[in-house]
Amino acid sequence: MPKQAIIPPGTGVPLAPYVPGTLADGILYVSGTLPFDKDNNVVHAGDASAQTRHVLETIRGVVEAAGGTMDDVTFNHIFVKDFADYPKVNAVYAEFFPGVKPARYCIEANLVKPDALVEIASIAHIGKK
Repeated sequence: MPKQAIIPPGTGVPLAPYVPGTLADGILYVSGTLPFDKDNNVVHAGDASAQTRHVLETIRGVVEAAGGTMDDVTFNHIFVKDFADYPKVNAVYAEFFPGVKPARYCIEANLVKPDALVEIASIAHIGKK
């Protein structure tokens, strides 16, 4: 099974050995995405809504670079630093997934940088429709 790295234009250098997405057999695996700018600085410190929007826009860029749309996303792994931000994350999330919602889970976790409030990883089925 050949696999293809998906790296949208303007993507910064990752903090660890990974790529933004990997496409294999029509399935796209999007790496855990944090609210980083291209230099791996956290954006929108203290604002869970803005960070969630940034993360989902970044994920959309990976999905589109692989030839898909957000409607192709079938599963999301969501990590929040504090469950107090859960309603804010959900409000923005609902904007990105207005139709049939992907399956998902959400857990509270420490994230790689202290100012990061949310991280999301996704799976999308971009192959045969």
